[in-house]
Amino acid sequence: MTVYSKKKSQDHMDTITIAIVEDNHDIRTAMELLINGSDGYACVGTFNNAETAVEQIPQLMPNVVLMDFNLPGGMNGIECIAQLKREHPDMQFMMLTVYEDDDKIFMALEAGASGYILKKTSPGELLEAIRDLYDGGSPMSSQIARRVVAFFQKQAKPNPALEALTAREKEILDQLSKGYLYKEIASNLFISIETVRRHVHNIYEKLHVRSRTDAVNKYYNR
Repeated sequence: MTVYSKKKSQDHMDTITIAIVEDNHDIRTAMELLINGSDGYACVGTFNNAETAVEQIPQLMPNVVLMDFNLPGGMNGIECIAQLKREHPDMQFMMLTVYEDDDKIFMALEAGASGYILKKTSPGELLEAIRDLYDGGSPMSSQIARRVVAFFQKQAKPNPALEALTAREKEILDQLSKGYLYKEIASNLFISIETVRRHVHNIYEKLHVRSRTDAVNKYYNR
């Protein structure tokens, strides 16, 4: 672990203070040299394990923490972020890792990371990402951003079975999904209860279901 004086950040109000949690000595040193050699950035501490980081980072209160995933000891980078974020919600965390798989990406974001950058990112892009995070953005390597977009597109993919429904039937199915009774749906849509029943019957026929629950599950593509 290396800890630095905060003098540089005090002299320049716009200087971003950064802590690095990375077990690889060469990578840690390279990032430290990059940050301290760039105007507007100051490395206030480096750590090679999560346990020491959890103990020391709150004393330094950096603006941004760069976090590796795999760390020696009993705590990984995501667990480290989760603990620090609970105690210091204003602290900003960015994963800096080689991992591109969906599970690790979303685990990191759920733990409290607001950025996710791959280690193969160029030095200039890394500094830009740190500045972006500090300014309120959520920087991600293009490969990571593509995975996040693909995930949500997949989640939002409509059920093709719904294409058989008319616009009115979709309206009624939406009302059913919200728990409204037939008489409430009739009132909300300014139609008769008998019309609601007829539409619901058609919905069941088209979706090949026999109950409201089954229809709603189809609506949410479950």
